[in-house]
Amino acid sequence: MKQTLKSFLFYFVKTFKDITKNSSILTTMVLSIFFYSFFYPTAYKAQHAQALPIIIVDEEQSALTASIINAASNSPNIQVRAVTGNFAEAEMWVKQQRADGILLLPNNLSNSIHRGEVGGVGLYLSAAYFLRTKQIGLGLATAIENTLAERAEKFGQISHFSPVLSVHQIPLFNTLSGYGSYIFPAIAPLIIHQTIVLGLCMLIAGYRNSNWRSKTTEFWGLFAAALSIGCLGCFYLFGFTFWFYDYPRGGNFLGMLIAVPIFISSVIGLSLVLASYLDLPERAGHLIVFTSIPLFLLSGTAWPHAAMPQWMQYLGSVLPSTQGIQMFIQLNQMGVPTQMVITKLIYLSVFASICLSWAHYRLCIKPK
Repeated sequence: MKQTLKSFLFYFVKTFKDITKNSSILTTMVLSIFFYSFFYPTAYKAQHAQALPIIIVDEEQSALTASIINAASNSPNIQVRAVTGNFAEAEMWVKQQRADGILLLPNNLSNSIHRGEVGGVGLYLSAAYFLRTKQIGLGLATAIENTLAERAEKFGQISHFSPVLSVHQIPLFNTLSGYGSYIFPAIAPLIIHQTIVLGLCMLIAGYRNSNWRSKTTEFWGLFAAALSIGCLGCFYLFGFTFWFYDYPRGGNFLGMLIAVPIFISSVIGLSLVLASYLDLPERAGHLIVFTSIPLFLLSGTAWPHAAMPQWMQYLGSVLPSTQGIQMFIQLNQMGVPTQMVITKLIYLSVFASICLSWAHYRLCIKPK
């Protein structure tokens, strides 16, 4: 027993030494986590699109429309590029991508408000960029609503008009409704997933080039070393990076501590199985090139599973990356109780057991 433990610790330390000696593997498994922790969040640091160009068609040219234009100009979400009385000209601006939206102020707008008639402004948005469209709509809706509410108060004694009750959206988890707060917590587990897959595949494939056959203690020493690196990477991203960029975090801290080693074990098991079939370390790069984007899309983050074909839903659910992304969003951002993700934990545990057994057979038992 003592000899086995000594052998395990020897290979545990040896794995770290081998990773450190190989600059490609060290960069992939360790240094890239630090790089991505600043690279990805910095790209989305603004959180919201701002100063999006629009053109206003002012057919009435009254004091009311001037107030609306002034309020819209003060919105940080949009930038009024031009004011015209010709709607056809505004359409050409959008077609030429000189503006992302058109605000139409019709010639009967004041009378409609004064008399309490059904009518209003027109808002035409380009659907080329949905996030930009959302921000334009938000900026204009706020500006118009406030202006019309003030106008309606002035004519409250002579008109039956009353503004519709405002609906205020209050996000429960992504309180800023920011893109960075949405995308990075989802991409973080995938970053860990792909760096482990790439690094371990290069390491094991390099071993196998020299007719290497793993001992059982060496196999588990290697597993423990990779588990340590993966867990520390997760704790760094879920802790420091989320805190540094003020992303939603710490919803269920204990649940996260339980989930991380289970998720990392499943990723290591998958990596070792894949590595056992590679003949060259360079093949690991081929895996990453064509899997990273599909794995993210199949996670249901960029596009909901309910909108996917049935076979894609099943394929996505099988992947440990999908289970991990959804589970950590629930735990870190939503703060759900651990029992609500117990099925994911069980699935990942079973997946890890199957893959590790398979990899152990391939690397330790199967004849050459």
